[in-house]
Amino acid sequence: MSSNILSKGRKGGMQIATLCMSTTMVLVLVGMIAFFVLIARNVSDSVKENLTVTLLLSDSISQNQGHELTRTLYHRPYTHFIDYVGNKEILRDETKQLGMDPSEFLDENPFSSTIELTLKADYANEDSLKWIEKEWKKEKAIMDITYQKDLIKTVNDNIRRISIVLLVLVVVFLLISISLINNTIRLGVYAHRFKMHTMKLVGASYGFIRRPFMWRMLLVGVLSSIFACILLSGGLYALFSFEPETQEIITPDIMIMVAVAILVLGLIISLVCGFFSVNRFLRMKAGDLYKI
Repeated sequence: MSSNILSKGRKGGMQIATLCMSTTMVLVLVGMIAFFVLIARNVSDSVKENLTVTLLLSDSISQNQGHELTRTLYHRPYTHFIDYVGNKEILRDETKQLGMDPSEFLDENPFSSTIELTLKADYANEDSLKWIEKEWKKEKAIMDITYQKDLIKTVNDNIRRISIVLLVLVVVFLLISISLINNTIRLGVYAHRFKMHTMKLVGASYGFIRRPFMWRMLLVGVLSSIFACILLSGGLYALFSFEPETQEIITPDIMIMVAVAILVLGLIISLVCGFFSVNRFLRMKAGDLYKI
């Protein structure tokens, strides 16, 4: 009697362990895709925020007026970084590079003071730059505006294409993950199909029969999510050890978002797949149980 109980306990434990291992591997795959998507977004934002726009100031503008305009632009919602560069500083740098002073030949400083700024990622696109440019042109102090329009267009087009590809990959891998977890859970429920039928015969309701399986699926979802997070954390630790610079891209916010996504997805998929798998066997007749 005791040996039968022990063997049943071992079988139940092995089934849960198998379900956890299979679900964990799938969740690790989903987590890696989620990391890739979120990292790609951070990289695209970083690229956009490094696109420099140069504002050439009128020669009649003094250094104090240039600094005042810089402070004004600094408080605009689209400004990410801004720097005022005076014409004397530009002349000094150019003299070092050329090995000669251009003002000696021209009797004046040929360079204009500039304001160099980068835009926040949400504003680094053609549509936003059009109305921002209109705002700048109203300033009499700004003589000209230069930036690489083709580069900005190319960057945004490439990011759009990459986003579509990543979205398709996420959908495909998510469907594959759900299918794998569903098949694994169905195999776990399959072993109890005759027990479920016996409980039906003695008058047990579907909810009563389903309840222990749902609790088991809840346990599988929680354990699998925890194991997946541990494995991903180990992978990130190894990555940070070899490439410390990646910590600038893989931020704590991303790690928290992925961990929460894995936990929620693990619970939802386990419970939903468990619910439909149990219902499938509950609706079967006795003769059909022998045919599958």
